[in-house]
Amino acid sequence: MASSAWSIGPAATLPTQIENSVGMKFVLVPAGEFMMGSDESPDSLAKSYPQYERARFLELDDEAPVHKVRITRAFYLGQHHVTVGQFRRFLEASGYKPESETDGTGGYGYNPDYDPAKSVRGDAFEGRNPKYSWRNPGFQQGDDHPVVNVTWNDAVAMSKWLSETEGKTYRLPTEAEWEYSARAGTRTRYYTGDDPQSLLKAANIFDADAQKNWEKWAIYALAGHDGFAFTSPVGSFAPNAFGLYDMHGNAWAWTADWYGEHYYANSPLDDPKGPATGAVRVRRGGSWHTWSFYARSSYRNWNSPDTRYTLVGMRLLREAD
Repeated sequence: MASSAWSIGPAATLPTQIENSVGMKFVLVPAGEFMMGSDESPDSLAKSYPQYERARFLELDDEAPVHKVRITRAFYLGQHHVTVGQFRRFLEASGYKPESETDGTGGYGYNPDYDPAKSVRGDAFEGRNPKYSWRNPGFQQGDDHPVVNVTWNDAVAMSKWLSETEGKTYRLPTEAEWEYSARAGTRTRYYTGDDPQSLLKAANIFDADAQKNWEKWAIYALAGHDGFAFTSPVGSFAPNAFGLYDMHGNAWAWTADWYGEHYYANSPLDDPKGPATGAVRVRRGGSWHTWSFYARSSYRNWNSPDTRYTLVGMRLLREAD
């Protein structure tokens, strides 16, 4: 437990940091309100991202309208992504089998001999293939790296097991809780400011270190080095004002929400939870292979709940008592 605390009303005091049974550290995020989304113009974006086709800036309707959101209760958010070591401890203790293993199709992985041009989708990675999973994304990871190749369903299963084991409520953050936490009081594209180059001090992103393995996308790489060609140990870069690490980059994080392209137009003021139904779940934050444009705090992406990929991991939320 941390020594300092937020005051939540006159009758309750909560520790600012906690650590759970599998070694996951959580930071208290206070209740508050913020402006969610972005209505930045294509002209403004084109000035900062001149290497991108202008058509990309015309496909961001789902980030608008900018709207006020009120987070009415404090919560604990994982200070880092769930790590390889923490996920392994969950599997060993619970007996749960990840989807990449139970359905026999595996995941995706980095193969230096793989040719994206020969893929139907032009994908940067090889898969699905049983040789790839959370255990093997095609590159070396330590126990302190973010676990990847995990599905939304895997994340929900870990949350459920932790809840049952500890008698606390664990879950994925809503899309609003994630963006509120990522912004940490800012209204800029990143919590480091508007300049994409500012990410080099706070994020493991697609830069000169990763670009050497994908020369065809070199124009999208940040001009500089973050020191990592693939995932990095969690907490390797500067945190935001809430004390959260890697909210931009390293691994995309699943959220609880179904994706709704026009949901923002009718989103409730208090604690929005996304559409009641849908086909795909939202992921946020970008990854070690993500171009800076897609790592903005407001950017929304999505996948089916059974997707497992070398860029996608998770960050869990624990509700405050």
